[in-house]
Amino acid sequence: MTEYKHRWVSPNFITEIIDEDLKAGRYPKVVTRFPPEPNGYAHLGHAIASYIDFGIAKDYGGECRLRMDDTNPETEKAEYAEALIADMRWLGWDWGPKVSYASDYFEKLYAMAERLIQKGLAYVDSVSPEEMARLRGTVDQPGTPSPYRERSVEENLELFRRMRAGEFKNGEHVLRAKIDLASPNMKLRDPVLYRIVHAPHYRTGRKWCIYPSYDFAQATADALDGVTHSLCSLEFVDNRAIYDWLMEHLWEEIRTRPGDPPRQYEFGRRSLEYTVVSKRKLKKLVEGGYVRGWDDPRLPTLAAQRRRGVRPEAILRFARQVGISRTNRTVDIALLEGAIRDDLNTVAPRVMGVLRPLRVVLTNLAEPRTIAMPYWPHDVVAESPGGRVPLPDGRRVQPEEATRPRVLSSVVYIEQEDFALTPPPGFKRLRPGGQVRLKMAGVIRCDDYSTDASGAVCELRCTWLGEEGKAAGVIHWVSEAEAVPAEFRLYDRLFTVPHPEAEAKEHEDEHEAEEKDFLAFLNPKSLEVVQGYIEKSVLADPPQTRYQLERLGYFWQDPLDSRPEALVFNRIVTLKDTWSKASEGQDERQKPVRVAAPAPSLAPLSPEQQARFEAFQAQGVGAAEALVLAREPRLAAYLQEAAAHAPLAALAGWVVNDLGPAIRADTCRVSPQGLAALVRLLQEGQINSRIAKDVLAEALAEGADPAELVARKGLRQLSDEATLEALLERILAQYPEKVAAYRAGKTGLLGFFVGQAMRETQGQANPQILQALLTRKLSG
Repeated sequence: MTEYKHRWVSPNFITEIIDEDLKAGRYPKVVTRFPPEPNGYAHLGHAIASYIDFGIAKDYGGECRLRMDDTNPETEKAEYAEALIADMRWLGWDWGPKVSYASDYFEKLYAMAERLIQKGLAYVDSVSPEEMARLRGTVDQPGTPSPYRERSVEENLELFRRMRAGEFKNGEHVLRAKIDLASPNMKLRDPVLYRIVHAPHYRTGRKWCIYPSYDFAQATADALDGVTHSLCSLEFVDNRAIYDWLMEHLWEEIRTRPGDPPRQYEFGRRSLEYTVVSKRKLKKLVEGGYVRGWDDPRLPTLAAQRRRGVRPEAILRFARQVGISRTNRTVDIALLEGAIRDDLNTVAPRVMGVLRPLRVVLTNLAEPRTIAMPYWPHDVVAESPGGRVPLPDGRRVQPEEATRPRVLSSVVYIEQEDFALTPPPGFKRLRPGGQVRLKMAGVIRCDDYSTDASGAVCELRCTWLGEEGKAAGVIHWVSEAEAVPAEFRLYDRLFTVPHPEAEAKEHEDEHEAEEKDFLAFLNPKSLEVVQGYIEKSVLADPPQTRYQLERLGYFWQDPLDSRPEALVFNRIVTLKDTWSKASEGQDERQKPVRVAAPAPSLAPLSPEQQARFEAFQAQGVGAAEALVLAREPRLAAYLQEAAAHAPLAALAGWVVNDLGPAIRADTCRVSPQGLAALVRLLQEGQINSRIAKDVLAEALAEGADPAELVARKGLRQLSDEATLEALLERILAQYPEKVAAYRAGKTGLLGFFVGQAMRETQGQANPQILQALLTRKLSG
């Protein structure tokens, strides 16, 4: 068997499955797909999912299809499809000669639906949507057959063809699969396969007025695309049963490649702090004018990140760091910001700009002085390949060549915040009578200052001391002789709280719309526009050059609004600023110079937080959870208390991802000891993760002890081999034709038998033991 190196995606539970599939010869090669719906713009969540799909295919020398899931004409647009394609191309993904569309397969999908009708496995239902929902039953009660469930094959075919011909109104009929109305999985209770929608499709126009459901289109299009491993997010875990059912009944007729039918596998979704990724909420922000379009740099869309100046390399770095797991997680935004900084550090030359200028007259500097100033500090030179560093035009040269001339004239500009009349303790910048070093241009002493009519300091008069004299600190500057006016757009986090959606739910008034609550957490200072200066050397550089403005952050020219005669720079990401951390809690950093208040700090982890982060990682906690715990003492305290009763690493994910919102809102009704007891049951194999998640959700709602709920409901994982073997004997006896088909080579039916056993045990059977027993029995 070929050994694969995981250059893109670190080994995980999905790659373990793929390794076993390839070893067993189930597939000739790995084929995945990334299937976005063109009803909005791609965002960071899409980037992470695409990284998994394309990255796994790359690691195994396989292929990944880009396919538009365009089966809903009411919400989809060509604009969105084109933007999605552009975003995926920007990330660097290669999907071969063409993009695939579900709409390309509409005729074939329709023929498959007719085939299901002919097999007696689908019927046209004519009850109202409300009645259909009622007839499906509840979690505790089985469904009731529709009065139309037993229509004849001929009648179903006639009605379905008339649906296609446009004879009926929206909602008058649907096509449903005939599966199992008593199934504990509600998704299997005769799901809808086709519905009537009289609306033009952005690609097919009015050719169709019936459209396949997500479940029907995903499985069948995957089969037509030759997909082997259909990877999707965790919310589709229950839909997998429909996927398997469709492949069981249609694969032999579709079969586009050798091997088993495709199988679906789910991974946890990734949300990001201080933003939202719900398409409905993003549309609310755009259409409500709260942001300036889908590419507003404050949004998590890839179009916005691209306009902000983030490089695709940073997004891919971030996606790799986030990784894959079986649970949903909210990622600390510091992980994204760190990935952006790490990417830009060795490609962004250093130049100087002043965002809020304060005029400084050097009273004793008679003649301008020219200084050769390097683009790169020594640490970056050491990291550069062969010791060669890039110039703004992309050429790599020796460090001594990577310089530009700077002029120090009798008038320079410094930042207003670099001067204080009454500085706070520890202030290492300029004050009356104080001395500071201009970066690579000597020391200056403040002798006097002037104020304007409002009393704000507007000019300093200083003496240039050359290299003599002691300096309190080092500040950046721009000479008036080479200062180019520029607008600087300082982007900050879009929301004032890490979890705006969770906060909205916690504070939701029953008489208020959810959107109002979610919008209430918008950060009014998420964009601050200031007028300053930048050194004129940038005029000779390509507009797409990214710079590190000394002490201010990473910037680049806005690709739409910036022009040579009117420069506009977007801040891509801030720098780590020890002063901003030290001054946390002080009033406007005690600056007497009257300027607009700065946007809320995006300070990285403090030394104490960094120590906590490293301590959590040393105890086996993943990076994403460790960052959250390092920043949130309330969650960390809960975890530490629980860790007295169960392993800390095993508890961390449950605390951050499942109990986090309730702990933050002080509404958590599960004690640390209760969570620990539940996790111990999981570790001992007495319950599985599905039982654990269901029990924890119920315990949160009821305030019950999780372990007591497990005992009261008899939810222990069934691992006794003798009991499971008897169950499997009974199931295999019920399906002799499927047993024969499996032994004839349809090994994909293994999932069917596991599913039957899991249903009969209400999800309590140990799936690993089930699979091992089944493999042994079916091979006999």
